[in-house]
Amino acid sequence: MLKDILENAQLEMEEVIEAFKHYLSKVRTGRANASMLKSVVVDFYGTPTPIDQTSQITSPEPQQLLVKPYDRGQLPNVVAAIHKADLGLNPMSEGDLIRIIIPQLTEDVRKDLVKKVHKELETFKIRVRNARRDANEKIKKSDFTEDDKGYGEDEVQKLTDKYIQSLDSITKDKEKDLMTI
Repeated sequence: MLKDILENAQLEMEEVIEAFKHYLSKVRTGRANASMLKSVVVDFYGTPTPIDQTSQITSPEPQQLLVKPYDRGQLPNVVAAIHKADLGLNPMSEGDLIRIIIPQLTEDVRKDLVKKVHKELETFKIRVRNARRDANEKIKKSDFTEDDKGYGEDEVQKLTDKYIQSLDSITKDKEKDLMTI
């Protein structure tokens, strides 16, 4: 039973880490990355379809993305979808492909992005702490011996420390990425 509580807490905390990584993947660093377009949905013959299922996305240079629709007739729809996604990108049609130049981030924009990342980090830390609180409540309500309850709470705290440290480490890496020109 204690093992189940600890495993559930660990799973919840791992989900928080994955959600934070997903959030960070959407934060622009000034370098071209195919995942920047992950949220773009193209109207593909009347069906909303993720852009990566309708087009090949490559990054031939650090500041450039090339999007080549598998169906050339869908080029205008892909361009419209990129505009509609409101990512601050300016797609340009060139024959059968779309070129997107990624603008350099200014120092002020970089600092603002770092602030936003740190603010978001705090909300994810709260989610980890909430998982700790839930696990500790389950342990306290259980009919374990006092020693087992103490051991369980210690293990939950170790998990919490580990995952908060992981969030901090991931944030430092992203901050370094953001501040690198």
